[in-house]
Amino acid sequence: MWKIRFHDGTLVVEGGDVERLPPGFQMDDRIGHPRGPAVLYPQVITAARAFQVPHTDQAQNYSHIDGLKLHTERSPRPYQREAVEAWQAAGRRGAVLLPTGSGKTFVAEMAIVETGRATLVIAPTIDLVSQWHRGLSASFDRPIGMLGGGEHHVEDITVSTYDSAAIHMGRYGDRFGLVIFDEVHHLGAHGYLNAAASCIAPYRLGLTATWDEDPEREAALLEVLGGIVYEKGITALSGEFLADYETVRIQVELSVEEQEAYDQARGLFKAFVASKRIALGGPRGWATFLRHAAQSKAGRAAFQAFQASRKIAHGTSSKLDILSDLLKKEHGRRTIVFTHDNETAYKVSQLFLVPCISHQTDIKERRAILDAFEDGSLPVIVTSRVLNEGVDMPSAEVAVVLSGSGTIREHVQRLGRILRPGEGKQAVLYEIVAANTSEINTSQRRRRHDAYR
Repeated sequence: MWKIRFHDGTLVVEGGDVERLPPGFQMDDRIGHPRGPAVLYPQVITAARAFQVPHTDQAQNYSHIDGLKLHTERSPRPYQREAVEAWQAAGRRGAVLLPTGSGKTFVAEMAIVETGRATLVIAPTIDLVSQWHRGLSASFDRPIGMLGGGEHHVEDITVSTYDSAAIHMGRYGDRFGLVIFDEVHHLGAHGYLNAAASCIAPYRLGLTATWDEDPEREAALLEVLGGIVYEKGITALSGEFLADYETVRIQVELSVEEQEAYDQARGLFKAFVASKRIALGGPRGWATFLRHAAQSKAGRAAFQAFQASRKIAHGTSSKLDILSDLLKKEHGRRTIVFTHDNETAYKVSQLFLVPCISHQTDIKERRAILDAFEDGSLPVIVTSRVLNEGVDMPSAEVAVVLSGSGTIREHVQRLGRILRPGEGKQAVLYEIVAANTSEINTSQRRRRHDAYR
């Protein structure tokens, strides 16, 4: 006789034997029973039935929500219905990849209705959690719980930040039958993976516009979530379900003084990299450089030189001149200016007298700026990276990328900010890059996506 119970993010199987339990269970000598990760709950139940072992299930503590319906009348788009059907066919586990603005939230709401189980929605920021809370409260005629941002209120449908889920999953990991991971590429962080493994939920849905392609993290995601079950790209949906758009890359020249300073700093950095035989293009190249840089005076000088060269390329006056021209050209259109760092964002804010949103902007001020952006009273805002994902900005029409990383994810996220559909809307993303700098290669890397072809 097995007695299966949940304990602090794990499963304990009293009377169980490790040989019949799924891999991951070990004998806990402190209690004399096998213990394993809570995520293995479905496999434990399957094993008990397969071996015809009598068992009592004391682990499942989540509600079946009978008669759950959406409170709002809304017909799914074809790809939204296809996504839910593909997820169901995969055992109600796996990730759905859809572009920003395509209605991933509605896919999640349909999944909640179809599953009819207590649900936890996990999102990376308190802004997104608040956005989810508002949306779910409007869609379901029932109280919605919240964990994070000073709130600690658990209901059959609850939203949480990743951080709060990591803290509280050992306590609430038996309360939910469905877990939805928004912006699921964040799940790859070690603490978040542990939280996902500490929940018994047999049904799991990941939502994102971009998948984590790191082999180690992808393998971990497969264990706690499942693989990609449905995917539609920007090009497949633009024009009908997303706004029409174009992307424009503008190259600018550094001044003579800037180019000389850049070449000197970049040369110092590259010389150090060559001396240590570091393959920066490899999977661990940058981490290897940082390790060497911390070990010597020459290494620290190389790191400072790298920062100096990047600062020159990111903040050249030529970019600001082009930005001035673009703001005049797109006058009256809702425009987001993206930078890689706060210093450049603050510089743009002061020079062009536009509000700036950074990680230092408090929630109330951020909300006020975004509301003013939506109503048109503040049609231009500048940000470093905090608006790359998640925040709903349906009126945004123009994006200007002054600087950024080389990741495809970041660039697709920034494009996604301006793709919410609107009558007659023609979105445009301008990418301003400094010629004769590493930004050219960075631009080429981040544009390796169908959306830019």
